[in-house]
Amino acid sequence: MRLENHKMTYVLGAALLSVVCATATASDSSPNPKITDPHFKFAPGYLPQKDLPNSLELLGPPPADGSAALARDEAAREATVPLRGKARSEIARLDADLVFPQPAKNFSCAMGVDIDQKKTPRLYHLMERVLTDAGMSTYGVKNKYNRTRPFVVHNEGTCMPEQEPLLRHDGSYPSGHTAAGWAWALVLTEISPERADTLFKRGLEFGQSRVVCNAHWQSDVDAGRTMGAATVAKLHTNAAFLADVKAARKEAQNARTQGSASALNCGAEEAALSDQ
Repeated sequence: MRLENHKMTYVLGAALLSVVCATATASDSSPNPKITDPHFKFAPGYLPQKDLPNSLELLGPPPADGSAALARDEAAREATVPLRGKARSEIARLDADLVFPQPAKNFSCAMGVDIDQKKTPRLYHLMERVLTDAGMSTYGVKNKYNRTRPFVVHNEGTCMPEQEPLLRHDGSYPSGHTAAGWAWALVLTEISPERADTLFKRGLEFGQSRVVCNAHWQSDVDAGRTMGAATVAKLHTNAAFLADVKAARKEAQNARTQGSASALNCGAEEAALSDQ
């Protein structure tokens, strides 16, 4: 049943992608960049396009052919090959799924709270909205360079085969998943500062999952973290975001008091993240 649900999700995603691309083609004069990954359009963000950090100002180009930086990317990819088929690769597959509730589940152990649409609605919806802001912040540079992804360069697959048709046409640099994962880690740390180190570590691993998945180069991940952090800084100028952080903090405190994380399989996740 889960596989069928995912197939339906990506059929819907592909349909939305065609609408997004058609809209962008029909409005070439629009200042909004073309968003080729529909996951960053599922929920409204907090920030209008003009208030998002400008990746064209913050990031340089991706590594050039024959450069030391590209050699580092290749070495990082090669180092993850032994993880394929292991528990760490399964975490990468789960991290690749940006359709909620999966991202909420991915950060629940680190948060020490079962992040749930019914139990913690403000926290859950905050994560949905931050995904849009962080993901969209990457598209200026994504569209400019349209970097080819490692699984295409090496004629391989990824940890999420159903996403590959989409990823082939979505620029690799910077990583939108990583921007979202790092933004989530930073925002969740504001909500539960006592969990800071655990959340930071999970946010870093969320980005590294993109290399493990063979969907991104290491330099894509590094640049994604820059955009995630810049997005969070800009979010602090938004009153609705600040109000949601305050409300989510109370929700998390109440949920933790009630022991909402007791049903989570956190030991398995911790072991898998150590499998590298």
